[in-house]
Amino acid sequence: MKTRQVSGFTLVELMIVVAIIAVLVGFAVPRFLGARRSANETSAITVMRSIVGAQLSIQSAGSIDTDADGQAEFGYLGELTGTKPARIAAGGSPSAGVAGTHELDPSPLLPSMGQLTQSVVTHSGYVFQVWLPGNSSTPMTGLAEDALGGKLAGPFPDPDACETRFCAYAWPVRAGFTGTRCFFVNQEGVILEMNNRGTATYSGITGGPSFDAAFAASGDMSAGFARGVAAADGNLWRPVQ
Repeated sequence: MKTRQVSGFTLVELMIVVAIIAVLVGFAVPRFLGARRSANETSAITVMRSIVGAQLSIQSAGSIDTDADGQAEFGYLGELTGTKPARIAAGGSPSAGVAGTHELDPSPLLPSMGQLTQSVVTHSGYVFQVWLPGNSSTPMTGLAEDALGGKLAGPFPDPDACETRFCAYAWPVRAGFTGTRCFFVNQEGVILEMNNRGTATYSGITGGPSFDAAFAASGDMSAGFARGVAAADGNLWRPVQ
């Protein structure tokens, strides 16, 4: 009577297999993370272009005019996406729009970009924030939207300054993993990038740039963005290549 031998891995063979798998994973994971970072950064640039397009759209349509002077104003993410009522004029002064009445419909920006937390929204590994001018004098400070989006209570952005200026930033949810570079755009439509490397990186929903980070002068949106020199945050912001 023949006895059938059961084949299997020896301990040494198993250790060799595990070592081979570890080496393969060591090669594959960095490539995967790099591809994901690149894809997220490309998506962030696309979203920034969409924000510019949405801003131009509401201006051409005259969607927001909080001082009733016939000059349209730029908006926040909550307003651009139709998830929050747009600001209106009440007695010629800025006021909160009424929910269910003053939402932009159709909205020029996807509603998914209007799900804000702490005045920012996350999308494909990146955090996005829009700033509007809080005053029309110099220095011109930036004003963020409400924590959940839009502007349902004062202080409101300055109507005259909002006719000509806005800015937006995008930075990684987790720097080095979901993305590396930071991006900036304003009413000029030129998207800037910053390498976001080193010890002081922008990362996470509470770790983003201040409104003036890419501007030529600290605390002043009227200064224009820095061109080829260190910006207010000390970094070099360059046009996206």
